[in-house]
Amino acid sequence: MHRKPIALWIAAGAGYAFLYIPLVIVILYSFNNSRLNAEWVGFTLEWYDKLFHNDDMLAAAGNSLMIALTASLVSTVLGTMAGVAMYRYKLRLLPLLVLTPIAIPEILMGVSLLIFFVLVNFTLGLVSVTLAHIAFCIGFVAIVVRARLAGMDESLTEAARDCGATPWDAFRYVTLPLIMPGVIAGALMAFTLSIDDFVITFFTAGAGTVTLPLQIYSMIKIAVTPEVNAVSSLLMLLTLALIIIASRLSPSLVGAPSEGP
Repeated sequence: MHRKPIALWIAAGAGYAFLYIPLVIVILYSFNNSRLNAEWVGFTLEWYDKLFHNDDMLAAAGNSLMIALTASLVSTVLGTMAGVAMYRYKLRLLPLLVLTPIAIPEILMGVSLLIFFVLVNFTLGLVSVTLAHIAFCIGFVAIVVRARLAGMDESLTEAARDCGATPWDAFRYVTLPLIMPGVIAGALMAFTLSIDDFVITFFTAGAGTVTLPLQIYSMIKIAVTPEVNAVSSLLMLLTLALIIIASRLSPSLVGAPSEGP
């Protein structure tokens, strides 16, 4: 067995430190008893108390949750259908249509959606943000579902059809239960992407519509207060919890073979 070079471990440690130390600092300073955030003064829960009594922040969080829930539900349904279609029918145009929104830069998609809403005279607000989030979340769900289908045993579906099941019954009672871990993981991914999206939301929100990322942005333009650290920490913990749940389903996402009867 060959030992990995020490330099490789040092490089890996430095990379992870660069990624995670700033996140740890944000969490720690959300408990700092100082508004300046320049140095550690003492432990306090004051900023979390102020956060939960901040009406503007609570309203923005409510908007983000509503948008994320709606976008994840709709994009999960449409993304599942798109993933199944990409797997069943080898159409060259379909993957391009489904996956392009996740391949292009977010700023380009935000501008294009803004232009589209203006051209069709659609009022910018919560609905336009929700539609925009659905548009870019569908592709992520489709990729996850298609990966799950690639590892599924097709003989199970064929056996159901041989026993007289209709295509819908075979999908409902055989295929869907087998790909459900992928569907759930895709929904969690869509929710995570939607709730903390800033770029696309910024272009499609319109005046008077505020989500949590937009509210945080408006606050840090003045200064990064411990209250910003507090809401960032809570959002970080929520995202981390969803990632952990999705990772529990990861064996189903990478195409692990399904067990037969």
